[in-house]
Amino acid sequence: TPSAFAGFLNDFVVRELVLDNCRSVEGKIEGLTAEFVNLEFLSLINVGLISVSNLPKLGKLKKLELSDNRISGGLDVLAEKLPNLTHLNLSGNKLKDISTLEPLKKLDNLKSLDLFNCEVTNLNDYRESVFKLLPQLTYLDGYDMEDREASDSDGEVDGDGVDDDEDEEGEEEEDEDGEEEDFDEEEDDEEDEEEVEGEEDDEEVSGEDEEEDFGQDGEVDEEDDDEDEDEDGMCLFHVFKTQRIS
Repeated sequence: TPSAFAGFLNDFVVRELVLDNCRSVEGKIEGLTAEFVNLEFLSLINVGLISVSNLPKLGKLKKLELSDNRISGGLDVLAEKLPNLTHLNLSGNKLKDISTLEPLKKLDNLKSLDLFNCEVTNLNDYRESVFKLLPQLTYLDGYDMEDREASDSDGEVDGDGVDDDEDEEGEEEEDEDGEEEDFDEEEDDEEDEEEVEGEEDDEEVSGEDEEEDFGQDGEVDEEDDDEDEDEDGMCLFHVFKTQRIS
């Protein structure tokens, strides 16, 4: 049941909760209680709400989605129950008059308000009137007073103060650094291989000289063979070490 599921969730630190299309009973969503003390994002889209009076008190809630319900007023309880609200979406509700929005003045932190598909948006000077009524607002229906569109970071509640663009730039810089490091390692590998080849050529030349000078001496030939084996072993180890680093 929803209440049992809510009890299970309460054992964890829940910051975001989406209950879209759940049916409310007498303006209440079963299981949604004030026990969700850490909740920052709550979505109640199309749940049949006709009032917000039965919402629980959620002191940390920042973003509330209430679009596609049947709310026509009674917004005064929001300031009491959701004092830190910054984003409120009331699109597709039954709000008809500017006066019904007046209680939102008490939401000092309210930054963004959406009223798409509400009758109030058809009023003359709708935008100017709302911005005048709610001076704390930065965005109304996704645009500020100068008709500049809200950025993605302004529409999110992540609490880290870093937007997506900065994150992407950071990832690109990390990728570039990684590519440069890989390139440097490849150059080191090539240099190591050249050194190994150079050592082998020197060994062959020295071996030929020794054969010319001491070709008739069996003991010297045996010593040369031992040195070649030792040097060959060192070369193989060096190549293996380089491969392991790369």
